[in-house]
Amino acid sequence: MPASNRHLGPEVFEGCEALADTLIDRLEKRLVVGLPLGLGKANHLINALYRRACADPSIELTIFTALTLEAPTAGSELQRRFLGPVSERLFDGYPALDYASALRRGNLPSNITVRDFYFQAGAWLSSPLAQQNYTSINYTQALDALLRADVNLILQLVAPPGADNAGRYSLSCNPDISAELLDRRRSDQISLISVGQINSNLPFLGGEADRPESDFDYLLQHPQYEFPLFTPPHKPVSSTDYAIGLQVAGLVPDGGTLQIGIGSIGDAIAHGLLLRQSHNDEYRQLLKPLLKGQNEPEGLLHWDRFDKGLYGLTEMLVEGFLALIKAGVISRRVGGALVHGAFYVGSPVFYQLLAELPPEAREGIAMMPVSFTNELYDSTPLRPGDSTLGLEAEKRSARTGARFINSAMMVTLTGAVVSDGLEDGRVVSGVGGQYNFVAQAFALPDARAIITLPATRTKASKVHSNIVWQYGHTTLPRHLRDIVVTEYGIADLRDKSDAEVIAELIKIADSRFQDELAQKAKAAGKLPRDYQVPSAWRNNTPERIRSALKRSGHEALLPAFPLGSGLTETEEQVAQALAKLAPQVGNWPGLMRLALTGLRRPVSEPMRAGLERMALRRPRSLKERFYQALLKATLDDI
Repeated sequence: MPASNRHLGPEVFEGCEALADTLIDRLEKRLVVGLPLGLGKANHLINALYRRACADPSIELTIFTALTLEAPTAGSELQRRFLGPVSERLFDGYPALDYASALRRGNLPSNITVRDFYFQAGAWLSSPLAQQNYTSINYTQALDALLRADVNLILQLVAPPGADNAGRYSLSCNPDISAELLDRRRSDQISLISVGQINSNLPFLGGEADRPESDFDYLLQHPQYEFPLFTPPHKPVSSTDYAIGLQVAGLVPDGGTLQIGIGSIGDAIAHGLLLRQSHNDEYRQLLKPLLKGQNEPEGLLHWDRFDKGLYGLTEMLVEGFLALIKAGVISRRVGGALVHGAFYVGSPVFYQLLAELPPEAREGIAMMPVSFTNELYDSTPLRPGDSTLGLEAEKRSARTGARFINSAMMVTLTGAVVSDGLEDGRVVSGVGGQYNFVAQAFALPDARAIITLPATRTKASKVHSNIVWQYGHTTLPRHLRDIVVTEYGIADLRDKSDAEVIAELIKIADSRFQDELAQKAKAAGKLPRDYQVPSAWRNNTPERIRSALKRSGHEALLPAFPLGSGLTETEEQVAQALAKLAPQVGNWPGLMRLALTGLRRPVSEPMRAGLERMALRRPRSLKERFYQALLKATLDDI
């Protein structure tokens, strides 16, 4: 193991290659690198080490990481026209990771190994090498996996000191695993080299992310290694997303604890909570038709504003938490913190919201290890002067009324959840912390685990149910079934029998699939032969959801980008049009019908800017005329 010079100040390098030489020499050409999840990667340093290992087969390089970020790629000509300027603005300055390019080509050198435990969703389905090297573990297991692999080097992007914290650096976006590695190193439990790459674009955040300079052996600091952060824009929130989000917002008790995730459903949940607080009457009117006039799920729904306020406890700190802090919805402090989070990857809106927070609110954001956020049992040592914060008894006391909200791809009728992979074994994303939070929900007396998913998905115009009879892959086993929410309703599954669970899930399935699902359950003997889908749940259609939201008279309170987007106003309009087109891709009859509709429509003023943005205002070929017609058919509908 490498000796550590942590008792001295870190040695500062202005050149990446010289630092790479030093690391290779100190580690005698055997590098086991812990590279943080997502945004926290020291891109220049790992690229330099990767290139050295490619050039010198005697160097053994193993990279343990997760969520390797790559700029989005276009799958069609329309996507290319849209993404080109967006990528140039948001991603061109982000240094690509060389190991990721080699994985995509399938030609990673034999002396280099990449172990990834969480994928950017759907990005690696067609990469056999990445699929073969994937390691299936919970987020909280990653630390022990690194220790068993004898990790000897961590490379971390860090925020430099500010005027009020001289001599300290912030892990900012990624104390998730690094903080505990550094704590163990400080107490001489392990020996490894710690390297920080300075990026002043990272905000200085506190909690366990706030580290003394003695935690670093080396720092890479030079303007040429400063780069724009990876800031993916938001996707538009659909009526389906809103129907789910408004219902979930009603499941969160005042004074409770909140965890939500990334994506358009997460945005809809955050906006639903904001509406419940600032437009309570309108929120109730939006929610009531979604519940179909049925009795409220007993003991579950909460309609009132937040007087006590919420406490945020989340694996991923998303924009929604910042908006909820700004609005005063998140106001309950635990150990001085409004939110404890483990990592973040934010859109441009994230940094805007963070900058708008007053100092006392911003100081209430504490970034912590995943052992603190994702688990109940002890996770000390933690912050100096607060030795009890990470103890199980303290966690239990603080995490009252917890609602751990996660998304899924599918749910089986017996309650198993499919979130991370396909039945052919390919991994879509990863388990991450989903299992951990669901386990917490069952370990705390008044907590609930809420799984959200649209009732259907559409590909090439063919509609598939996301509530299925059975599926050949499971992320969460059926014995952890709790609450499932689709746009059609809330299914409370905890403590129910199999037949009751099946009946509850059929209620919130799309009506086009209810009879087929019931028949399969009956054939297996899991439903009584005389079971009938209740008449009140026979109208589960997308049209009813759209109509229900419109009938409330408050549709204007449900914008396509409730938290902002990172896009221009025109790009937001085009993004919505492309979202409408996406289900038709691969269905030529459907696309032709849309094109004919578009051809008949004149270019209205609202669609003019969108066509200009896509360079289709004056088409120069039949193909461009076809693309223009598709956009006219959808832009005019916004």
